[in-house]
Amino acid sequence: MAYATTIRSERFVFADLREVLAKANEDKSGDRLAGIAARSEQERVAAKWVLADIPVSDILAQPLIDPDQDAVSHLLLDSLDHTAFQELAHLTVGEFREYLLDEAIGQEELGRLHWAIPPEVAAAVAKLMSNKDLVLAAAKIRTVTRCRNTMGQAGVLGIRLQPNHPSDDLGGILLSAVDGLLFGCGDAVIGVNPATESVESVSAILHGLDRLIETYQIPTQACCLAHISTQLASLEIGAPVDLLFQSIAGTEAANASFGITLELLREGRQRVLEQHRGREVEWVGNNVMYFETGQGSALSADAHHGVDQLSLEARTYGLARVFEPFLVNSVVGFIGPEYLADERQIVRAGLEDHFMGKLLGLPMGCDVCYTNHADADQNSADNLLLLLAAAGCNYFMGVPGADDIMLNYQSTSFHDALGVRRLFQLSPAPEFLAWLERTGIFLHGQPVQTDSPIRRQLVHSVRAIEDGLGARGAL
Repeated sequence: MAYATTIRSERFVFADLREVLAKANEDKSGDRLAGIAARSEQERVAAKWVLADIPVSDILAQPLIDPDQDAVSHLLLDSLDHTAFQELAHLTVGEFREYLLDEAIGQEELGRLHWAIPPEVAAAVAKLMSNKDLVLAAAKIRTVTRCRNTMGQAGVLGIRLQPNHPSDDLGGILLSAVDGLLFGCGDAVIGVNPATESVESVSAILHGLDRLIETYQIPTQACCLAHISTQLASLEIGAPVDLLFQSIAGTEAANASFGITLELLREGRQRVLEQHRGREVEWVGNNVMYFETGQGSALSADAHHGVDQLSLEARTYGLARVFEPFLVNSVVGFIGPEYLADERQIVRAGLEDHFMGKLLGLPMGCDVCYTNHADADQNSADNLLLLLAAAGCNYFMGVPGADDIMLNYQSTSFHDALGVRRLFQLSPAPEFLAWLERTGIFLHGQPVQTDSPIRRQLVHSVRAIEDGLGARGAL
């Protein structure tokens, strides 16, 4: 079905919904790379004009990718609450935008619609919003999840403690973890990207993090961000898996490039839940999955089907919500300037991702980051960090010094976490904050600055944990 409009005597014609969505998108280097971006700002405005008048029911009726040819498309249609969707079916995309920004519409109304919103509709409405609109709408929505603690409540900002080490040295990992804990980081997860994709290395990391958590009764969860098959193989030989991690994308072919299928995700989730039932841990909930995403991943795998990267990212979130994850975050600038070229594009994508994920009911965080060859710097990261904090982002990354020496990219630091929490008067997860206060790391909600006993104990414990696990031999 073709769409057309005339603006100032110039006529613009779009062959189908896919082209309207692509050309209504804000400028992205990835869409230009794919050859689907608007050729001018006039054409972009025309596409937005057309998009605003399209009924959301038309978007549902015209799948961007054939469900018979793509398992993700089939899952998105099958998992949608079609009955609840009827509340929205009469709206155009422009009217849906006005609904979301209406001051009378809040958490209760939006919470009821999480499963009623097709991901492509979330993408469509994001394209009509300014950055401020994306912040205002997302700030209305809270998504609470539970594993070993509770994340996502109003007034809470979590931090993923990311103690990566370029050689997977367990002592180095544990020392970085302790450093982050002393800044109040780690309530979202203590999550390590392993340098070596092996069952032995992943198992050793998981055992070491679990020993640290159990020794000090820290109410948080650990994760080793290897491929899902490696994590499950580690689970098979007895490694404790709190959260099962996987990068995912918005098409079946893109997920195949990651070496995953929907069946593998389902199987993995069930196996972790079964292991949880056999462990002596005070679980507070059954959200056990952790997903990372990012605009451009399907394009980088040549698996985008001519669909723009923002719409594909929304589809990724539609996939994620089926698995009821504990954490989801966009690694917004990590994929590189081929897909998000500069600060303007990275900031825009970060706000879009957060808004769409929250709208679809996900516990959205963000790795506010950029690669060293992007046209961005740490001020760029600060800008997005503050905007997302205002938007109610669930969690950010806590990287030692903000410079991840293993992944070679720039992210956010332990100090950034302290600064944002103070600026917006936010706290760590409630169970984690109680532990920080109980151990003397925090006093009256703020970190203690002196060399307290708990600081010395945590540092001294690293060697004992390492030796006790025989970590050097294992790694």
